[in-house]
Amino acid sequence: MKTCFAIIAAIIAIMAPASAADLPESILVTGQEQHVQGIAYDSEKNCMYMSFTSRFVKTDMQGNILASIDRIQGHLGAMTFNPVTRKVYASLECKDDEIGAGIAKTLNVKTVSRADSRFFIAIIDVDRLEGIGTDPEGNEVLRTVCIKKAVEDYAFRSKSGDYEHRYGCSGIDGVTIGPAIGEPRAARYAGRNAATPSERKLYLYVGYGIYGDIGRTDNDYQVIHRYDLEELDKLARPVIFGETHSEGPDKPEKEYFLRTGNTNYGIQNFAYDEYTDCFFLAVYKGKKADFPNYNLFAFKALQKPFKAALTGGRNKRKVLQLSLVKPEEPYFINPSVDEATGITGWRFKWGSTGLCPLGKGLWYISENGKDKTSGKEYCNARLYRWSRNAGEAFTPVQ
Repeated sequence: MKTCFAIIAAIIAIMAPASAADLPESILVTGQEQHVQGIAYDSEKNCMYMSFTSRFVKTDMQGNILASIDRIQGHLGAMTFNPVTRKVYASLECKDDEIGAGIAKTLNVKTVSRADSRFFIAIIDVDRLEGIGTDPEGNEVLRTVCIKKAVEDYAFRSKSGDYEHRYGCSGIDGVTIGPAIGEPRAARYAGRNAATPSERKLYLYVGYGIYGDIGRTDNDYQVIHRYDLEELDKLARPVIFGETHSEGPDKPEKEYFLRTGNTNYGIQNFAYDEYTDCFFLAVYKGKKADFPNYNLFAFKALQKPFKAALTGGRNKRKVLQLSLVKPEEPYFINPSVDEATGITGWRFKWGSTGLCPLGKGLWYISENGKDKTSGKEYCNARLYRWSRNAGEAFTPVQ
């Protein structure tokens, strides 16, 4: 009975329209040792979740930290919240490159080897999170499931030794929960007696990190995996600090490629927005002169993926690809269009450290920085509204 009431409450929370009048214009969290990686809003509890690289925090809407996990092995990245199961899904990297080495130094632990490098989805049961400094060992507050395909692509090295990290894979980062790509909205409810968005079939989408290497041509696509949420939850394992396990799905249900041009570390934050029926990708912009190097991209959920070989790829195998949103799409008025490549996107400064749709065109977007006096990191989750102005993505709510 308790579970039934929890599900009903979650459904009500999802159905409740977002209102700017009910939300603070910003939630400022300061005094952190490492910079913010992702944010998520919990409408039922009216609180925020944030990842600060190796720390996970729960805050109230005034920015006060209510609870935290301070002992996280690896790089806790972008996150998304499932209000029905009340779990946060976040990317977690334990690897041997310069990012992994920097985190190991901060945590005063040994850097993992290439052979032991692993990429996980961290599943955080937020209702088990109690107090500051919750220890993830010995309880079920945080479990991890390995993303084996990303591990394989990261570890790849050609026999000749001249090519490694397939597709430029540096690991994983952006994650979001959304519907099946290509499925019409009406069909998403069919056969499931689904009266609300909370009851339809949803999936976890995981975006690769991609090295910003301008000397190669096979890294100009975002790589996106789709996983079944229930399967991930079944395969997840409790945390044992100092160990990296390999339990997880052998491969994703779907693998998509999206040509955006090379970016610096791929999809930093990923968000499906019910209001526009679009997936948004916030990135650190790339440096290749042949591309427009936008900071923000989007693609429609309702599109038919197509099969084609990757431009600049190492082989001509046909793979499943997606198309970026077009200027004439609903809710999109004149995004920037690069005439040479046909790539569309926006030049928007924020979002790479946190992108959280709230519904009805409202978003919380992370504006990160470092305090000049203390040297500590902060996140200012600021309230924005989707803009319909030409070439403009979001405008602050004031």
